[in-house]
Amino acid sequence: MDLTLIVVLVILLALFFDFTNGFHDTANAMATPIATGAMRPKVAVALAAVLNLIGAFLSTEVAKTISGGIIKEGDGGVQITPVLIFAGLVGAIVWNMVTWLFGLPSSSSHALFGGLIGAAIVGAGIQSIDFVVVLDKVVLPALIAPFTAGVVAWSATKLAYWITRRYDGRPDGRGGFRYGQIFSSSLVALSHGTNDAQKTMGVITLTLISAGLQPLGSGPEIWVVIACALAIALGTYSGGWRIIRTLGRGLTEVKPAQGFAAETSTAATILASSHLGFALSTTQVASGSVIGSGLGRRGSSVRWGTAGRIAIGWLLTLPSAAIVGAAAGLLANLGPVGVIIDTIVGTAVVVYIFWRARRNRVSSENAVKPVPLQGKSEVAQSGKAVKIEKVKPLKRERPRRSA
Repeated sequence: MDLTLIVVLVILLALFFDFTNGFHDTANAMATPIATGAMRPKVAVALAAVLNLIGAFLSTEVAKTISGGIIKEGDGGVQITPVLIFAGLVGAIVWNMVTWLFGLPSSSSHALFGGLIGAAIVGAGIQSIDFVVVLDKVVLPALIAPFTAGVVAWSATKLAYWITRRYDGRPDGRGGFRYGQIFSSSLVALSHGTNDAQKTMGVITLTLISAGLQPLGSGPEIWVVIACALAIALGTYSGGWRIIRTLGRGLTEVKPAQGFAAETSTAATILASSHLGFALSTTQVASGSVIGSGLGRRGSSVRWGTAGRIAIGWLLTLPSAAIVGAAAGLLANLGPVGVIIDTIVGTAVVVYIFWRARRNRVSSENAVKPVPLQGKSEVAQSGKAVKIEKVKPLKRERPRRSA
């Protein structure tokens, strides 16, 4: 297959993945202010889209981790071809769409890494993967960041309730935090653009380097940054309603003060990690923050069974996407016929999933209505993992009448 054609195909596919990343993950940031009534749904999602657009221009460290870190560089360039990158993207998109449809706990970031690693192993051999970088920049941050965000959220919640302790006993004494959530949710959306949009930038840059169209060790071109920023912003605005509805019931059980603490902790963790070049999952960090904020409130406890199911979902994403990416890579190695088969099968899966999703259409009008507990993403389930224990009032004994 002509090299220019496959490069163009990979770029388009990467931008589509960026689009799916937008409606799969980014709207998570705005679920809480919508549910608490602090912002109107359309305004909140539009704000998230703009902030993702802005965030994509703030850093390129994560993009460099993907374009020049995970896949080893040899004497003749990176040890992966544009065809294998195409196969990896097919694996990432298919897994991303399937988990989005069924509301299974999933990370778009780890789906991308898994797809690329699986395709590279079957096409270029296991030696093409720099597992030291994968461990340092992907695996360890995925384990440490949610715990760190949880500890920060726990501390912030304790502090928030201590500062406002004079409002104890009032029905909505801390309602002002719901407006603070506009600021904290905006920070989450900004940090998501800073971290997640860069992953697609890194994939496109890796493709250009592997095709010899860009020198080794170079970062993303300005047109790549602009294209990826627009793709994730468009995905955020057009497809976030399903995720917002999924998250609504779970996160609204968390009080405004807790939500403010959790979102601020999430944003701080992701922004710091983006600066260091760590590729994080926004939903994983947000889940840790939600659980931490729940533990920080007196009278709450955690359903560790639910938290365990969330952790299993995280663990399955990378290897599952790697298997799909490896299967797509085996087909792609057959030549142009394999690439065509991958394209047809991948397109059919995406079209079918969108068709299934339209049978249960979600818009700004019904996005905030309660939904059943099953089928929630990990942030929603982490919200349900926080259980508020109600204290029963003491019964007063009636005075006995004298005979």
